[in-house]
Amino acid sequence: MALGSMGQGGVSSNNALMVVHCDGPVAPERVRRSLERLLDFCPWPSSRLRRGFPWGPLHWAAGRRSALASPPVRRRAVATPLEFHQAVDDELNAAIDPTREPPLRLLMLDGPSTTAGASGALVVTWFHPLMDPRGAQNLLHHLCDLDEHAGAAPWGTAVPAFTPSEDSRTFRERGRLARKSLEYMRSVSGAPSISPGQGRAGPVRFRQETFIERDPGRDRVTREIWWRLAVVGKAMHETWARRGLPDLPFLLPIAVDLRPKGEPGPTFGNMLAFHFARFRPSDTADLPGLASTLRGQMADAVRQGQIEANEVAMTFLQYRPLAMIRRAVRWFSGGDAFSFNCADVSEFPAALARCFGRRVVNAYHVPAVPPRPGIGVFFNRCAGRNNVVVAWIDGLLSEDDVTRIVEIVRTDMGWLATP
Repeated sequence: MALGSMGQGGVSSNNALMVVHCDGPVAPERVRRSLERLLDFCPWPSSRLRRGFPWGPLHWAAGRRSALASPPVRRRAVATPLEFHQAVDDELNAAIDPTREPPLRLLMLDGPSTTAGASGALVVTWFHPLMDPRGAQNLLHHLCDLDEHAGAAPWGTAVPAFTPSEDSRTFRERGRLARKSLEYMRSVSGAPSISPGQGRAGPVRFRQETFIERDPGRDRVTREIWWRLAVVGKAMHETWARRGLPDLPFLLPIAVDLRPKGEPGPTFGNMLAFHFARFRPSDTADLPGLASTLRGQMADAVRQGQIEANEVAMTFLQYRPLAMIRRAVRWFSGGDAFSFNCADVSEFPAALARCFGRRVVNAYHVPAVPPRPGIGVFFNRCAGRNNVVVAWIDGLLSEDDVTRIVEIVRTDMGWLATP
């Protein structure tokens, strides 16, 4: 993802979070010890963004192992759910400057106590382009592996692939594919799209809700991203209608994970390509029909090679100024990049059922939400629970807007509130 500014002028952050709830407090000394051991094999948690020369591209750089300092690991006690949410909110909005500090930090939250006894949570915060959500899950898995195995590293000589392998294609071939992606982005941006964001900068707010399925045997179509995208579009349509916005199309990026199915893949770096979905708010009146249309759009994009082309284009755009995109794709200059974000991270890995000696009872992500579009709705599942996270730039949505978005999602997904 190209960066407008790394710190957003101190108003917004580029942070993303993974919150892991456990059945008791997580010991920070175990986490520190695992991080220290990981640095013996992988320096990127302690790297910095650097330029080879003043006008050169940004890249991650790390010095000798002896010079690497572990990312910060802190501990804090919270007495109420409100204090817990405030602590996570603070992490989300305490911007990381990766040119001066590690691009990663961890926080252990003790409490609040529940009817089931003591509780704890681990909050992993990172500078957004360092990892994607699955990369964060991979990182936690490596740390837990190191925690469980004293002495030699658990992977022996088969050290995991922490970063993507180099693209073996020639620069000419990659350039041709990147130009194809640029032409595609220009084509999807030819007509105006609708969004209330207008590039508003400010702190990011979020709400997380957990649900269970009313009927676990219900048609599996509701588990497809296309159904969920249609449902979120319906919720956004209602929000847009209350603002009196016209029935112009939604435009939004759909992340496609490039890791081989069933394999963990790399931890650090961009492993996402994007498909750009487009539909009108009024299309959400027919959710099954809209889901089918969106599925067909993706099939066409795959058949035309657009996903592969976007994958290559993303490597050219990494850590470039947002102005570079605006010069190439003019629609960025006059309004919001996209209408909203929507993604489904799917199941939290079964291998992470235990975390530093504690049983994981739930886990979810709060991805970065840039000022453009400023709104995102994200899904994942963990331990039989369905998580919905709504994230937005402060002032863009009201609490009533968020409540209504969550209720529409819950209803059309056929979910029940957790006891």
